[in-house]
Amino acid sequence: MPRALLTTTAVLLLGSAPALAAEPKAQIATDGAEAEPRAKLSARKDRPWIRRWAPESNTAELGLYGGVLLPSRRVELFEADLTLPDQGYRPFAPVAPDFGLRLGYFPVRWFGVEGEGGAMPAQTEASGSALLWTARAALVGQLGLWTVTPFVLVGGGIIGVSSDRSVVGNDVDVALHVGGGAKLHLSRNTHLRLDVRDVVTARRGYNAGVSNSPEILLGVGVTLGRLRDRSAPPPAPDRDADGIPDADDRCAEVPGVREYQGCPVPDTDDDSILDPNDECVDVPGVREYQGCPIPDSDDDTILDPDDECVDEPGVREYQGCPIPDSDNDGILDPDDQCVDEPETPNGFQDADGCPDEIPEEVTRFTGVIEGIYFDTNKATIRTKSLPVLRKALEVLRKHESVHVQITGHTDDSGSTEHNLELSRARADAVKQFLVGEGIADGRIVTRGAGPSEPIASNKSKKGRAKNRRIEFELLTAASATPSTH
Repeated sequence: MPRALLTTTAVLLLGSAPALAAEPKAQIATDGAEAEPRAKLSARKDRPWIRRWAPESNTAELGLYGGVLLPSRRVELFEADLTLPDQGYRPFAPVAPDFGLRLGYFPVRWFGVEGEGGAMPAQTEASGSALLWTARAALVGQLGLWTVTPFVLVGGGIIGVSSDRSVVGNDVDVALHVGGGAKLHLSRNTHLRLDVRDVVTARRGYNAGVSNSPEILLGVGVTLGRLRDRSAPPPAPDRDADGIPDADDRCAEVPGVREYQGCPVPDTDDDSILDPNDECVDVPGVREYQGCPIPDSDDDTILDPDDECVDEPGVREYQGCPIPDSDNDGILDPDDQCVDEPETPNGFQDADGCPDEIPEEVTRFTGVIEGIYFDTNKATIRTKSLPVLRKALEVLRKHESVHVQITGHTDDSGSTEHNLELSRARADAVKQFLVGEGIADGRIVTRGAGPSEPIASNKSKKGRAKNRRIEFELLTAASATPSTH
């Protein structure tokens, strides 16, 4: 089989070589002038070398190859013979010569099909000779732009072995192969080719899977059917008809512009405003703002075109302006019952926004509250204090806007720490009475001043009695806080 393949290949190559060599002379004779064919040839020679012999559509390739096959030790290529050791199986030597003939056809310069027939004279590890052979076909995809042409292929066929029964006998298996390589086009009709492949076949053993045998091939071939050179080279392919040849077009399937290497003018943020006219290419915007989003200068979620106060956060009810406080009393107009008159912050109805005076009955319960008594050195309220506390209770019930601070005071008898604690406890006792009678806890805060704020001398009994007191102080709404010590 290898001898027949070699003979056929030699005849084909030798038969085509004279025709190829004689082709320029025949053209000269036909044209009747030597200058014209030279002019035609110069058109291809003027191209850069890397593009001069790029693949063309509707061409055929015929070639010879040689190389090596590295058979797997577990490849399942033998004729089972129960009379021989290990049923006739013999591992092949790790390297076998590999040569053959290939024929391919490329309807387009990117893709083609090819068939191969080859022989691989091998040795088994037992020093017996065996001839491996293959017949296979493949699909070839190649980057058809340059004189140096990378390619990948995948295909299948059969692989067989022919030998004496005492070596491995005769066998045929299905084989797949996958790989890649490159072609170097030396001229119009000749090329070199390098293949690196993986030959996948059955592995020895029942349901043992597959074996992998690498294959490295170097070949020489001829290309048939190339276009003749013309005085004017054919127009470069331009699939999208945008005037930019495919070889220079990064978007060969979509019309584009030269400034973007043949691609359309981009719109990175998909806002329908092309990047050259878009000042915010990464953020969708509107044309009125040169492709940028409609601004919100004061970050109040009201966009500037709808915002009458673009530099000041506001609310939608006031067209983006802040809620007004016309009389500057700290109470915004929607809550202010007297928008043109400022509130009097005196602790009485401070939330209505109107000027007012504290009623006399409320005034009587500010400052020192006479008539609240405690057991000596205790926070227990005496019964005789109830009339005063009930009057205070009536005032607080009647005027619900009033908030008070209750402060307890002592004289300087005893330690300061003890007096502070006692004054706090007495202020809390008064508060608990009022809260227990229905006054909201949040309307009253307490404080213990101890002996630190005397109103009379502590050197006399009468002065010390004055210093032991309870004071009420009206709180403005802004200063009223939850009860604290």
